Amino acid sequence: MTTLHKTPATSLVPLTLTWLVLCVLTVLSLGLGQWFHAAAWLPLLVAVIVWVKGTMVARYFIESDLTHPFIRRLLKVFIAFAPLWLILTGFYGGQFAQWGSLFLKH
Repeated sequence: MTTLHKTPATSLVPLTLTWLVLCVLTVLSLGLGQWFHAAAWLPLLVAVIVWVKGTMVARYFIESDLTHPFIRRLLKVFIAFAPLWLILTGFYGGQFAQWGSLFLKH
C-alpha cells in the first residue's frame, strides 16, 4: 500500500496569483453592486463570488487539501454558510426582518 503525502506549497507564485484573483473578484463585486443594485439576480451572483473566494482562500492559503477529511468537509460547510445566507436574505430579507421583529416586541 502506498500513500501519497502532500506537502505544503513552497512557491509564492500560486499565492500571488490567487491574491490577485481575489482582488479582482472584490472589485468586480463592488462594481456589480454599484451598477446592478436593483437586479433580482445580484444576490445569486454575489453569493457565487463569495463562495469562490472562500474556496480559493481555503485551498491556497489554509491549504485545506492537506487537512484531515473531517476538517476539509467542515471548511466546505463553513464556506457554503455565508453564500447561503446571502441568498436567503437577498430573496427573503423582509420575511427574516419580520420574524426578527416578533422577538423584539415586548
